[in-house]
Amino acid sequence: MSVVLNDLYDYNLKIYQDNKKFKFSLDSLLLSEFIEIKKNDQNLIDLCSGNAPIPLILASKYNINIKGVELQREIYNLAQKSIEYNNLTNKIEMFNFNVLDILNYFPGNNFDIVTCNPPFFKVTSKEGININEQKAIARHEITITLEEIFKIASKLLKNKGSFYLVHRPVRLEEIFNYSNKYNLHPKIIEFIYPKINNEAIIVLIKFVKNSNLGTKVYSKIINEDVKTYQGIFKKEVKI
Repeated sequence: MSVVLNDLYDYNLKIYQDNKKFKFSLDSLLLSEFIEIKKNDQNLIDLCSGNAPIPLILASKYNINIKGVELQREIYNLAQKSIEYNNLTNKIEMFNFNVLDILNYFPGNNFDIVTCNPPFFKVTSKEGININEQKAIARHEITITLEEIFKIASKLLKNKGSFYLVHRPVRLEEIFNYSNKYNLHPKIIEFIYPKINNEAIIVLIKFVKNSNLGTKVYSKIINEDVKTYQGIFKKEVKI
């Protein structure tokens, strides 16, 4: 592994990464900013955590117990090193197993918030799958599918708990099918565009378990000139 210690953007945090195999992405930064943590929220779990950018950012900003789950051992080890380096071991606990096995470790109806930056792409053939195994598992639904993530999130959440997801707009129809199936109702949707008149490239969605119907939709244009992502969703009214 070509391990390097990088700045976690402008969050005054450091993160260990494999410079040749696996690095955190814009998706994780945006999801971290999109997540709303309220005063009474006590327990949060981050699925498919990678090297833990989301737990690190949230732990540096909020007083909440955070658990992260990462399947790949080498990436899990990077997350552990970053947590220790940033002195956040009292707020973040990482686990190294497949999210599919999570109910063997945690009871259902136990979390106020579930977050996930999952693999975005279906496995339809071997074509297009990265030859690097770490990248392939992170990007493609090799070890877990989109539906399985919704099913698990719904089981983990308390009634009225929130599930925060970042994904690609091209899969919205599936996302809404699964959210309806598992009683996770979309409350806030945020589309991210690279430029005016371009297609959205990222969608962020807040779901609430067993909530009333009603959705708010916003949009942001984020380009290469953005200097910070901190507070980028702050002006919007959350429901």
